[in-house]
Amino acid sequence: MSEPSEAPERVLIVEDEAAARVGLEQLIRSWGFIAESACDGEEALEKITSFRPAIVITDMVMPRMDGLALLRALQQAGADVTTLLLTAQGTVETAVEAMKEGAYDYLTKPVDIQRLKILLDKIVERLETLREVKALRRQLREHGAFGTLVGNSPAMRKIYEVVEQAAPTPASVLITGESGTGKELVAQTIHRLSPRANAPFIAINCAAIPETLLESEIFGHEKGAFTGASDRRQGCFELADRGTLFLDEIGEMTPATQVKLLRVLQERTFRRLGGRTEQRVDVRVIAATNVDPLEAVAKGRLREDLYYRLNVFALRLPTLRERKEDLPLLVQSFITEFNTRNQKAIAGLEPVAMRVLEEYGWPGNVRELRNVIERATILAPGPFIEVKHLPPVLTDGPQAAPPAPQMALAPGTTVEEAERQLIVMTLAHTRDNKTRAAEILGISLKTLHNKLNKLRLRPKRVE
Repeated sequence: MSEPSEAPERVLIVEDEAAARVGLEQLIRSWGFIAESACDGEEALEKITSFRPAIVITDMVMPRMDGLALLRALQQAGADVTTLLLTAQGTVETAVEAMKEGAYDYLTKPVDIQRLKILLDKIVERLETLREVKALRRQLREHGAFGTLVGNSPAMRKIYEVVEQAAPTPASVLITGESGTGKELVAQTIHRLSPRANAPFIAINCAAIPETLLESEIFGHEKGAFTGASDRRQGCFELADRGTLFLDEIGEMTPATQVKLLRVLQERTFRRLGGRTEQRVDVRVIAATNVDPLEAVAKGRLREDLYYRLNVFALRLPTLRERKEDLPLLVQSFITEFNTRNQKAIAGLEPVAMRVLEEYGWPGNVRELRNVIERATILAPGPFIEVKHLPPVLTDGPQAAPPAPQMALAPGTTVEEAERQLIVMTLAHTRDNKTRAAEILGISLKTLHNKLNKLRLRPKRVE
């Protein structure tokens, strides 16, 4: 999110009682706002054009034009203001009805000063978010990008719409999509557009952490909770307090850890590993997986209750194959990035080289494209990237692709050795794409990582 505007927000107080009007105006000015006042709705409408407030605080019951009539008049005039209502106990029902017509909230009289300050602070945060979204929409119209997300295809526009809807809320989000489609970038964008933008964004890949350590990473642990726990350690939930926690590859969590995660989402409390006291946190959770979550539920890898708790907002990211019309925008974005990083002056791709990119299948999606453009900008002397600067896998074509490797095992080969050879061969075949290798091998990504860790403990060179 952009930094808060240096200019203070303008607040118009509409109140027919002079003492209350002057008192509120002075109080709100003392909080750093620019404030003016009006004695009723008609005077407020006259001041709207010249004063141009972002926030209107209006009494419900006033002569000539009351608060509800003022709210409707502001909406009919298309005024870009947030309205806060002041109401006596007898008109609370009317205030609730006004909220259905677009008022932000209401306060009963006598006004609770602390609650008023909290509401104004929340409105300011909301205004900053709305301005950021407007800026991103303008960026999308002019440059085909939405923050750090690049693309102007119908598939990506649908993603942007859901991001806009989800970002201002505290609701959980579940992002699905193949590896390399940009799930963490989407999570970062949601965080950036939310009221939590100035709080931490903590990301953790559940598949990259051994099962024995994952619970400690997420919830933390007390000293002596397990062998090697020499100190108390905060987990991701504590580190992300008041911010956003991104849990990638959620289906790789053990069932026991999934139960604890569900409890935190429901109760907003948890215990560190080995701890006795409850820790309360305010964390928004965004989860992601590169497998079909319903299939993971059916196979017992993802708890059904956790799936429904996370799936408040659902986002399925399109593959690069499904949005190839975004290739020119993505390519130019990456060229700009790597020109700056590597002090180059690449202007673009030759038409033949772009055609090669368009004809390729992109199994690694946007991440693979980014790596290809990074390599090409380094190799190309400039000003244009040519076909010869692209990796052979793009230019050889499917006919020239090498045959699938064959594994020959001699009698006496141990099961461990055969497994080691199979894993190494499969990783070579997938160009070290571990997610794809795990799929080919028929094991989970976490199991593959565990086996690789074991192999690194006892390295053995494969000829």
